[in-house]
Amino acid sequence: MKDLAREEIERAIKKKGYTWFEDKNNKDYDVNIVGIRNSETLGKVTNMFDDKLTISYKLGGVWKFHCYDCTTDPGTHWVENVMRKEGVAILKPAQYRGSHKIALHQGKYEALCQRKAVKVYRDNNRDDNFNLLEESLMEGVFGINIHRATSVSAAKSLQVDRWSAGCQVIASNDDWCEFLEICKKAKEVWGNSFTYTLIESNDLFR
Repeated sequence: MKDLAREEIERAIKKKGYTWFEDKNNKDYDVNIVGIRNSETLGKVTNMFDDKLTISYKLGGVWKFHCYDCTTDPGTHWVENVMRKEGVAILKPAQYRGSHKIALHQGKYEALCQRKAVKVYRDNNRDDNFNLLEESLMEGVFGINIHRATSVSAAKSLQVDRWSAGCQVIASNDDWCEFLEICKKAKEVWGNSFTYTLIESNDLFR
């Protein structure tokens, strides 16, 4: 996926009719957390961090933008070893208002944890393609969190494997620490509620 710019993400979000957060009084840390799923993979299970997670916000009236390698798809392990009979979860692209809050991921470390319902596709045939069928959609609180992969400082995970069973996962520990610190500052200003928006990379060019 090519390098991304904040402006093209904002344009894509608005074109879809979603909310782009920008406080009219330039209040700091009104964050836009947007995941971009790599359309170039054509639904293949790549087991790689080949998507992007971005965060855009104003600080002192000036836009700040960060873009991190991530996965928005489950890893091969959970595709092949499904947790529930309906199949592995793949988050449906949409805007999920107030869907996450800072809490403990699996009771272990702070992350953005799901607090309101989201929609996921369920794929249970365990092959190397994600089957995104409308009839498989489920809506609910499934623990679709936004968290890190490796806990090692300055390290970056290269394969998804067990890191995601449907969560949105940042590959680099340093990237994760930066992202979480921004979210904590946003929490101080706006409270512990975060909107997550997932789009496809193709949406950037429409």
